[in-house]
Amino acid sequence: MVIFMKNDLIDLIKTKMEPHLSEIQLYELNRNLQVILRNFNVVKLDRNLSTEVSKGNLELLMSFLSAKEIEGCSKKTITYYRNTILKMLDKINLRIENITTDDLRKYLSDYKNQSNASKSTIDNIRRVLSSFFSWLEDEDYIPKNPVRRIHRIKTKNVVKEVISDENFEVLRDNCNNIRDLAMIELLASTGYV
Repeated sequence: MVIFMKNDLIDLIKTKMEPHLSEIQLYELNRNLQVILRNFNVVKLDRNLSTEVSKGNLELLMSFLSAKEIEGCSKKTITYYRNTILKMLDKINLRIENITTDDLRKYLSDYKNQSNASKSTIDNIRRVLSSFFSWLEDEDYIPKNPVRRIHRIKTKNVVKEVISDENFEVLRDNCNNIRDLAMIELLASTGYV
């Protein structure tokens, strides 16, 4: 971060707007910006620092994904891990070693509220992040896994309704051919009916 003079910012805005505004409009723009920015501190972000941060984070992410590939995870799983972790890193925008439990809790809470995600989706994200940060801890990239203190998110276990013996017999009796009867028997023997 670099402190940025308010007048420099106003000059930049005026320069960009000059082709689109008359002299009177430029004067009004200048006057209003002076009034509005009076109570603000203006800070210019140093993009180079941000690039270094994301590069270091990406190198760690790629090492983690390579480790998961060696462990035998499928391409689909690795893609899910990559996308989930990249979203988190992009949103939090900190060096991995500076990410705290509170940062991750806020990220999960914001994600749930903004995307209206289910509890099981949020828990899946938590599990991916836990795996990533546990690996970072095991490899000595970070001293402590910040996800460790974020507990499993409780979800409702949906209990499927079981068909009664009487209804099963009715289903069997209404089979018109041997193929349908074989399918019903197969489903029953595997616990699906």
